[in-house]
Amino acid sequence: MLFVVNAALTVSLAEQIAVQVRSGIVNGELKPGERLPPARDLAKSLRVNMHTVLRAYAQLRDDAVIEMRQGRGAFVRPDAGPGLIRVTELAAQLMREARKLGLTQQDIMRLIQRGGTT
Repeated sequence: MLFVVNAALTVSLAEQIAVQVRSGIVNGELKPGERLPPARDLAKSLRVNMHTVLRAYAQLRDDAVIEMRQGRGAFVRPDAGPGLIRVTELAAQLMREARKLGLTQQDIMRLIQRGGTT
């Protein structure tokens, strides 16, 4: 898979990398269990700091899209598929919107538990 970043965009470089991994899973370029490029190698090819790639990988790990294996690298989770990616994106969008409205995480959880009804 070819990764490309654009420093002129308002989206952070780490987020651009994370989005490309998610897109790769959705469109089938990345398969469950597939190993992602080592952070050092990807950073070098993109001419970005290695910590930028690690930040993207950490976000993907936190979103349960990839798993990090000590000393072996980052891998697409076996259960990561287009549906999980979509739900993860929707959850992130929900959190952004809720923060704009001043809602807390507890407020959001109560809304979800009620099924989104007011």
